[in-house]
Amino acid sequence: MKPFIVISDGFDKSLFNQLVSIGNLEVHPKSKVTPEELEKLLPKMNGLVIRSATTVTAELLEKAPQLKYVIRAGEGTDNIDKVACQKKGVKVSNTPGSNSNSAAEHAIALMMTVLRKTAFAHASIKAGKWEKSLFNGNELWKKTVGFVGFGKIAQIVAKRISGFEPQVLFYDPIVKQTDLNYAKQVATLDEIFKKSDIVTIHVPLAPQTKDLINRTNLELMKPDAILINCARGGIVNEEDLYVHLKEKKIKGAGFDVFKEEPIPANSKLLSLDNLVMTPHLGASTDEAQLRVGEMAMHQLQEFFLKNNLLNEVKA
Repeated sequence: MKPFIVISDGFDKSLFNQLVSIGNLEVHPKSKVTPEELEKLLPKMNGLVIRSATTVTAELLEKAPQLKYVIRAGEGTDNIDKVACQKKGVKVSNTPGSNSNSAAEHAIALMMTVLRKTAFAHASIKAGKWEKSLFNGNELWKKTVGFVGFGKIAQIVAKRISGFEPQVLFYDPIVKQTDLNYAKQVATLDEIFKKSDIVTIHVPLAPQTKDLINRTNLELMKPDAILINCARGGIVNEEDLYVHLKEKKIKGAGFDVFKEEPIPANSKLLSLDNLVMTPHLGASTDEAQLRVGEMAMHQLQEFFLKNNLLNEVKA
């Protein structure tokens, strides 16, 4: 029998059609399924391709006895119970680097939006107002930009903003060297928060990074500094963030990711006038989705047709 593949969270249309046309794979004819539809497909599914909307839990795996392979179309795999997958013999891969450029550009977009208050100015004009005096912002030029984590996405951000002549600092206990000679590594996380005008977060969500950014290091920030998070929700303690923004202890923040997504309608964060929020758009570009789809399609073929596992993510 042909391996049966399900795409749960959407796929580039042209690539999906190519995938369906591959003779040696049976692909469910919808490139996006509801949770109820997915539930019905679990018993006969051999391969599953997900983005951020689907969570692979131990409970899901119990209902999918034929499942052999899960691909996270993207980089973060915190929505996959990798320990449970390992116990069940289910292999897990991601598509590293496929959306790095888009995520980096979105971090820069949030920086500029927070610094120049453009989102709030736009909303003001849409409301029929002309409040020019309320929206005096700040320049990025020659500011100190501190990176919490300095992996691939962070280094793309640093390269892209180099034209603004910033001082670039980074804290990363894993990255020991970089070819960016203008980036200075610091010894402690506290140093990033004390010295930076802009702090931007680029670490994965893991037990050791949960609530990594909290009241203790937020208290170290300059009163006119801003905080950017395009990494993962849960890295920043949102209650502590709310207090610091509400009390204007820091100037502003731009967040693309949240502890709970979608963000609850009663979240206190929604009341803030110095927090710019976007609905997890880091990878949401046509170009990134094409790259993600190409990698996922290639990895499916390699695994099921050639018994070759690419970009494995282990527990």
